[in-house]
Amino acid sequence: MKSLFDESAHEEIQQRIESLTVESSPSWGKMSVAQMCTHCQKPLEVAMGSLKLSGKKPGFMKRLVFKIYKPLMYNDKAWSQNLPTVRDFIISDERELTAEKGKLAALVTSFHGHKEAKEWPLHPMFGKFTHEQWGKMQYKHLHHHLSQFGA
Repeated sequence: MKSLFDESAHEEIQQRIESLTVESSPSWGKMSVAQMCTHCQKPLEVAMGSLKLSGKKPGFMKRLVFKIYKPLMYNDKAWSQNLPTVRDFIISDERELTAEKGKLAALVTSFHGHKEAKEWPLHPMFGKFTHEQWGKMQYKHLHHHLSQFGA
């Protein structure tokens, strides 16, 4: 799996974000292209510690389930379509595409700029991720949604 910390992956994602237009429509799901750009900002904000999720911490059973699914977050296997979404990542109001693309591109660059970081916040659901896992997971999430919109 590519990592958003790799220069070529960073450039690829930026080009794919730039290619989105108001005519971009999803192959699956209900989000508009602008909503998707807003949605994709949220995991980057969690990774960089600027967004704290509002839900309560998962109990023992959920932690056990999350432990089983954690490797799927950053491995080479593509994510399925229409996966459940964390409540804080659901964007239901309309957004303006140019503004949301700009915010997403800036966050991608900011995250990429942390390629030398040694300390990362705990993921609210999955716990500790390594530097490598964070980079792969962020790339995988962006790839999933940009592919959803043909980018």
